[in-house]
Amino acid sequence: MLKKIEAIIRQEKLGRVQEALGALGIKGMNICQVRGRGRQGGITLSGRTGSYQVDLLPKVQLNIVLSQDNLDATIAAIVRAGATGQPGDGLIFVYPVEEVVRIRTGERGREAVMYPGDIDEQKAAVG
Repeated sequence: MLKKIEAIIRQEKLGRVQEALGALGIKGMNICQVRGRGRQGGITLSGRTGSYQVDLLPKVQLNIVLSQDNLDATIAAIVRAGATGQPGDGLIFVYPVEEVVRIRTGERGREAVMYPGDIDEQKAAVG
């Protein structure tokens, strides 16, 4: 079964998260700039003209579709590389994926999201 990870992380952690995912063998992902707020409800900034509230903070959203076999390791890599221990580190959502079709080749399912040298190919070579 395929899963989709939607991870909302701090912008400054993007490089570390990408490195951790690359080391794991995760090749394909999409990244979007987003704004949002969580439990902290934004932040208060102080400037020369006084204090003001910023409700929607800039974040990065990563979207990854992968086989369920790789889900736990991928989540662990994102948490390890993305955590600061402070409020605002982000969230990871996991969704079921019913179908994937690679437009160029017509490949479907797991084969549509596999890349040369990715985590699935690395596991097959070892096993």
